[in-house]
Amino acid sequence: MNIKFFPIFMGMVLLCINLSLAKGDIVTIQLLDNTTKAPIDGAIFQYNLQYGVSDFKGKLDLPYSAKDTLYLSHISYGDWFLTPDQLAGAISSGVIYKGQEIFNLHPVTVIALRPKSANVGHLSLNIQDKLSHDAGSVLNQNPVINSIRKSGSYGFDPVLRGFKYDQLNVVIDGAQCAVAACPNRMDPPTSQVAPNMMERVEIFKGPHSFRYGTSFGGTINFKSNPVRYSNEQDFYGRLSGSSESNGGIYRSEGVFGISSEKYNLGLFGSWSKGSDYDDGDGTSYPGAFQRVSLGANLGIYLTYNHQLIFSATRNIADKTDFPALPMDLISDKTSLFNVQHKMILRGKYLKSWNTTAYATLVDHFMDNLGKELNPRMMNAETDAKTYSMGGRTEGTWLFNNNMLYVGMDLRIEKAEGTRTREFLMGPMQGNAVYDNVWNGGQVSKAGVFSEYHQQFPDFKMVVSGRLEYNQAKATDLNEAFKSKNPKTDINQLNPNFSIGGLKDFDNNYSLGLWYGYALRSASLTERYINSFPVGLDPYDMLGNPELEPEGNNQLDLILTYKTENTTIDVNVFTSFLQDYISSEIDTSLNPVMPSSPGVRRYKNIADALMTGFEVSWQQRLAAGLKHYMNIAFTYGKDEIINEPLAEIAPLDFRYTVSGEYLNNKLSP
Repeated sequence: MNIKFFPIFMGMVLLCINLSLAKGDIVTIQLLDNTTKAPIDGAIFQYNLQYGVSDFKGKLDLPYSAKDTLYLSHISYGDWFLTPDQLAGAISSGVIYKGQEIFNLHPVTVIALRPKSANVGHLSLNIQDKLSHDAGSVLNQNPVINSIRKSGSYGFDPVLRGFKYDQLNVVIDGAQCAVAACPNRMDPPTSQVAPNMMERVEIFKGPHSFRYGTSFGGTINFKSNPVRYSNEQDFYGRLSGSSESNGGIYRSEGVFGISSEKYNLGLFGSWSKGSDYDDGDGTSYPGAFQRVSLGANLGIYLTYNHQLIFSATRNIADKTDFPALPMDLISDKTSLFNVQHKMILRGKYLKSWNTTAYATLVDHFMDNLGKELNPRMMNAETDAKTYSMGGRTEGTWLFNNNMLYVGMDLRIEKAEGTRTREFLMGPMQGNAVYDNVWNGGQVSKAGVFSEYHQQFPDFKMVVSGRLEYNQAKATDLNEAFKSKNPKTDINQLNPNFSIGGLKDFDNNYSLGLWYGYALRSASLTERYINSFPVGLDPYDMLGNPELEPEGNNQLDLILTYKTENTTIDVNVFTSFLQDYISSEIDTSLNPVMPSSPGVRRYKNIADALMTGFEVSWQQRLAAGLKHYMNIAFTYGKDEIINEPLAEIAPLDFRYTVSGEYLNNKLSP
């Protein structure tokens, strides 16, 4: 066709469309990601006087009007609109394509776990992250997160801005969690996440969003790959592998599935194995591990507004060395079950309702039989189990592009276990002693939460709140523990609140200010651990059921400069901590293990302080190159004794130069 006649031709096509459609006729359009071609579900639209949400296939039904503009909004794709002529073209093709964008609303970082088009401000990770056997190692891609590592290749326990362990809320799809069965946290919650089934990780920094639980120091939310349906029956799959010479590490992962218009069944698995590794001087260190994950996801498209998703995962780790701990992991068998019901509604204000129920079972066994001990005074082994189960339900309301989330959740966590000590030397030679690890500790958390997003022309505000009832009890109380802790059943009510906003300026700058207040009750470990080493030193830790909830008053200031090729973010924060949960050496108590130098007992610190900053600079250069600079620093202080807080990571500086060539297929 002659190019000069093309506009006339297109005009005739649009005229034919307008003539064939009468006002009020219902038309259906599908929203698709312009890179992955995946449906965009949950997009809010406004057309004439109608408000609605795209369904699970990205489809939206519109009463056609030749003179109205279609307005669209999505948390991952931003705000955009189609003029009447553009909408007519979209009706002709039946599809609207849109690329993802990056936004700063909460103090949050998003890590993508699947290939995407390059977006400034987005950390895109390659297939190597899918091959990772521990999701905690994936988090280390971001400088704001460090890890406590007690093994060279397994059990990366995240630390975010100096907050760690149960001060961080680690969940899958906003609900499911796992509780470490090992007192020494060989199996932190992140180790139970299968990275090859995750789409992205949302890292909420600070107590500023309470939809997924008490976000005392932050929330790490692993988002599963969404269920995709196809118009016709379709098979899909992926298989990848890698090897590393140092440590003899081999990794593999794969996905296979079948999809149709009504269902999607996906099977996935991964296998990793490693051996001892050598440092720069050629010294060999124990680092063996073996890990297998198997699972299945089943999505059922009931109707245009109802969807059911079932998932089951089995993780098995064995023969894993922990050179920094008194025992090694012999086996860790974990099962995760999850069922979700998602509903798209077309009420005047209520637009969706999602409900989740889950259960996680961890069976952990460790011993010291593989340790080189000279002299070997005893053989020790620990068999421990944890259970976590619960559910979450949440509704979404839309008021002229302002959103309200309201919901409730329940989480029940329980731990039990026994350590067996067989004496090989001394006056107890030939005898065995059995230690109660967890006192059968159980913590139940029931909460109601709400979050409101208010949109102004150049200002966005978010208010979030949560009220949580925390009930703790010991179901298998050890008498020696009871003699040191007379009161073991505790009930506490914890309010949480946050308010903040982001102001956009005309000169490419935006400024955000956030205040959050959170109360966190003590965890199972902090309340009920019965003389086991937990921290980075060999001291026995003794729980304290009467710990007061620790409070976090936090301020975040965010300054962002963004152009087409450059993004600079500066985030400064300060946390004023009350009744901060720490520990101190109690010289009146004797350790259970002869190798332990003493006993630490959990206690509250009346006042503590954490403050720090994060800086990121991302810029596109010439010739397909781009560079990244990231800096993160946190300082913590015990205000009572005027000493630094323990286990705060040092300043982290990272600089990267990368390129994109051959249509993003080559990335040096």
